[in-house]
Amino acid sequence: MIDREIIRQFRDIGRDVFVSGLTTSHGGNMSVRDGERIIITRRGSMLGRLTDDDLIETGMEPSAADDRCSREIVVHRAIYAATEARAIVHAHPVHTIARSFACDSIVPEDSEGLFVLGDVPVVEAATTIASAEAAEVLARALGSAPVAVLRTHGPFATGATLEEAFMHVSVLEASAAVLDLVGR
Repeated sequence: MIDREIIRQFRDIGRDVFVSGLTTSHGGNMSVRDGERIIITRRGSMLGRLTDDDLIETGMEPSAADDRCSREIVVHRAIYAATEARAIVHAHPVHTIARSFACDSIVPEDSEGLFVLGDVPVVEAATTIASAEAAEVLARALGSAPVAVLRTHGPFATGATLEEAFMHVSVLEASAAVLDLVGR
């Protein structure tokens, strides 16, 4: 059974991701890790309206529960295995994704982006959704950065909590929008 406080955190951050315009109605996914246990959003769930049934408990190894998990469970597992992350937020923010088409990194010029993120790597995989290749390149990039962008697909951000991972995605999108506004 999933702790009520964890459910509340997923609901609050999922709603924040959606109302901030960082993903579409059924896009994105989130997870938390506790030891070998992973709680991840259900495949096809709406981050802005998560229910208890939208959170799936699985582990670091594939299991029968994976059929209900976000397709990105393979990426989440790889990131957890390669980093100290305890939470991951993946979203599809427009300015960030647009920049990923042409940049190998997103370098914020605004104070908050520079302070919180520094240079944000943009990585590439032939198959962008739920592939072993995407899992590998993202896990490697997130070993030295709090957020990395999968070209054409969007950022995966890590943190000690869902709130911290959300902050990384939010700051990145704001920095990308600033760069767009100043024409850089």
